[in-house]
Amino acid sequence: MNNLPAEGFLRLNQIIGSKDTPAIIPVSRSTWLTGVREGRFPKPIKLSKRTTAWRVSDIRALIEREAA
Repeated sequence: MNNLPAEGFLRLNQIIGSKDTPAIIPVSRSTWLTGVREGRFPKPIKLSKRTTAWRVSDIRALIEREAA
């Protein structure tokens, strides 16, 4: 969690990782999107027509909730 910025937004590849980015939450894209639909993971924010992101605060809360 120390690698997360203090505030702002994260794109999906920053959360679940990619070839160049280590995963914060190591799940597949389909698992993440299913979890969002089911309410297990935070809802995204539409920043523009083609840009979706998640609040860092929501991701921190998810990590803390799952760790407890």
